[in-house]
Amino acid sequence: MVRNRTVAPFKELICTIKGMNRLELIQNIKRFLAEDAGSGDLTSEAIFTSDQKGRAQFIAKGSFVSAGMGTVAGEVFTICNPAIHWTEAVEDGARVKADDVLFTASGPVIDLLRAERVALNLVQRLSGIATLTSRFVDKVALLPVKIVDTRKTTPGLRMLEKYAVRVGGGHNHRFSLADGILIKDNHIAASGSIQKAVKRVRERAPHTLKIEVEAETIEQVEACLAADVDIIMLDNMTPDLMRQAVKFVKGRALLEASGGITLDNVRTVAETGVNLISIGALTHSAPACDISMELEPV
Repeated sequence: MVRNRTVAPFKELICTIKGMNRLELIQNIKRFLAEDAGSGDLTSEAIFTSDQKGRAQFIAKGSFVSAGMGTVAGEVFTICNPAIHWTEAVEDGARVKADDVLFTASGPVIDLLRAERVALNLVQRLSGIATLTSRFVDKVALLPVKIVDTRKTTPGLRMLEKYAVRVGGGHNHRFSLADGILIKDNHIAASGSIQKAVKRVRERAPHTLKIEVEAETIEQVEACLAADVDIIMLDNMTPDLMRQAVKFVKGRALLEASGGITLDNVRTVAETGVNLISIGALTHSAPACDISMELEPV
């Protein structure tokens, strides 16, 4: 599908693109392009005239789950120059292999090169996250559990990285500190107890927010239930302890396993009966996928 987007009116900018705020996306991309361009592309501007046209293709250099080709790379090229025409070759979530054409753009060579690095950096990063997430999701297939991310994201890229988790079949935890109550070990230590922390939260927080509390022992799980919390995070527990917690809670609260989750042990953790498994590595440790841009004159 060929696209040639121009700058949209404000009411269109605030719409979402597959759950992402387009206004925020555009503002971020403009900042990324400005950072990369500096005072100008000295190399390309010395070699090419502004009217020289080219055709660029993104090529996969391996097998992975694609993310961001049309939704993100397309925006980068359009913002760089609305005269660039681009084609979304693969949908987000598609499993691609080496030498597949992922994305094609045509327009002024100077602007194709100006957009190249930002677009590639983003889609390589997002595809890496989507690919790693899909591997975790595949490991727990057919089990009643959700793979979720954390706030361990790259500053400035949270919206995009959490989108990539969804592309890979995962689910999102909190986007920000304002999205939910999560009482962790430091909150408990500084306030004195789980009961005190929960009581203070209930006095201040909106009633519409769920309350989640981190627990490291079965005794803390018991305290969470006594405080009538909605979600209990089982932090760095062994599978045996998780099974004890599941048996004790009996569905009275959602249980989230967190800490030390790997591809090797995620299925074992899922089989304990927890409802959620949160994994910081989805966003902080996903390796970027290898994608190149090949350019030819037209």
